[in-house]
Amino acid sequence: MSFPVALQLYSVRDAMAEDFAGTIKKVKDMGYDGVEFAGLFDHSAEEVKKICAEVGVEPISAHVPYDELDADPEKTIATYAEIGCKYIAIPYAVEERRPGAELFDDTVEGIKRFAAIGKKYGITFLYHNHDFEFKKVGDVYGLDLLYSTLTPDELQTELDTCWVNVGGEEPAKYVEKYSGRAPVVHLKDFHMSGKGKPAKLYQLIGIDDGAQDAEEEEAFGFRPCGYGVQNFPEILEACKKAGTSWVVVEQDQPALDKTPLECAKMSIDYIKEINK
Repeated sequence: MSFPVALQLYSVRDAMAEDFAGTIKKVKDMGYDGVEFAGLFDHSAEEVKKICAEVGVEPISAHVPYDELDADPEKTIATYAEIGCKYIAIPYAVEERRPGAELFDDTVEGIKRFAAIGKKYGITFLYHNHDFEFKKVGDVYGLDLLYSTLTPDELQTELDTCWVNVGGEEPAKYVEKYSGRAPVVHLKDFHMSGKGKPAKLYQLIGIDDGAQDAEEEEAFGFRPCGYGVQNFPEILEACKKAGTSWVVVEQDQPALDKTPLECAKMSIDYIKEINK
C-alpha cells in the first residue's frame, strides 16, 4: 500500500505569493498528488478550484487559524468546501487557548461549532500539533487532553511527526496510538543537536517562546524528508496500521542551501523511494 502525498504549501509560501497557479503546477510536476493550503492569497474559491482541476492536483486540506474560523465559520468553511477540500486543520493554538489554559473550554466549544458546520459541507476538522502540546496538564499531555475532551466526530488528528519527536515521543508509536483517528499525517524532517531547547522554535507562527539564543551545539533546523533524523519507513508503516489516508510533506524553512521548491522536490523524491 502506498499513500497519496500532498505538499503543505506553507513550505513554498513565497513562491505562492508570487505565482499562485504556477507554483501549484510545479508542485504537481514534482510528483505530488495533492496540496494543503496555508492561505489563498486573495484568490476566490472558484479560481482555486479551477487551478487545481487544470493542474490535476487534489486540494486535500487547508490550515486555517482558529481566530479566522471563529470570525465567520460558515463562510470560511464554505469557501474551502467549494474548493474541494476534505479537511480543515487548525494549525496551532495560541497559549491562552491551549489545554489547561484560561480559554481552553472556549476553544473546545468553538471546535464543536466548527465541526457541526463542517459536517454540512463534508469537511472533517483536524488539529495540527507542535511540541508545546506535549507539556503535561496534570498527568497527561495537553495534546491527549484535547483529543479526550472532543470526540473523533468533532476532531481528528493531524500529527506532525517532527513536533512529536521534538516533544519527546516516538512519532510512529504516536501515530499508532491514534489509529482510526489519524487520516492525515505530516511528514517533516529536522536536525537537532544537543539536549537543550532550541531557540525561537515558534517565531514562524508569531509566538515568542522566550527561548534564549541556542548554543551552536544545540542548533535546530528543518530538513527535506530523508535528510534529517526521522525514521520515515517506520512512520509510514505506522500510518498503514493507523488507517491514514494522506501524508503531507511540510518544511517550514529551506535548508542545505536549497530553495523551498528544491527542498520540496528532494522530499518527494525520497518519499517515493520508500512509499510502497
